[in-house]
Amino acid sequence: MGYDGTNEPPLRSESLVKTQLCFTFVVLTGLAGLMPAQQQPPPTKVGIIHIQNAIISTKDGQKAAAELQNKFDPKRKQLEQKQNEIASLQEQLRKGANTLSEEARQKLMREIDAKTRALNRETEDAQSEFDQEQQKILQELGGRLMQVIDKYARDNGFALILDVSSPQTPVLYAANSIDITQAIVELYDKYSPSAAGSSPPAAPAKPTSPAKPGTVK
Repeated sequence: MGYDGTNEPPLRSESLVKTQLCFTFVVLTGLAGLMPAQQQPPPTKVGIIHIQNAIISTKDGQKAAAELQNKFDPKRKQLEQKQNEIASLQEQLRKGANTLSEEARQKLMREIDAKTRALNRETEDAQSEFDQEQQKILQELGGRLMQVIDKYARDNGFALILDVSSPQTPVLYAANSIDITQAIVELYDKYSPSAAGSSPPAAPAKPTSPAKPGTVK
């Protein structure tokens, strides 16, 4: 049957157009979901950091260093006392160089030698224990600091951050303007577990081994 000029076909045609527009919108919307989000420009910034200084400058680092010193302070005083005893014997030997008998002088020298060797052993043992305790602290704080560095780098468009305190990454020249040490310390303290009401930054997608830090003093 042919078209008789009534109003029905235009209504059907309008409905078809609406259907086509609706379909087009759905398709475009679906394609938009498949298309990648607008890509951010690749990070281009380069920064430097003094990891050793950063660790010992954080509030946690300062607290840990103080606690470690307090723990070993009694041992340090004990070693100092023994050193003073040896110094006293050495002074006694010096003053009696012309008055002591050979036997007394040899006996005093043997005593000084024995005490010195014992002190050296105790000092080495104490230093080894101190270093082990210190390394545990540095590894813990270094791991937390690496999370902060990762967050800072991602949020601020850094492509590369170098630890200039490490001899393995020598830098011949770097402008002060690219030094992010203080910014990292402040960000760490802001999200530190010891800071009330704060939440630590999210861990990076891929764990990063912290650069080996230096000695906490």
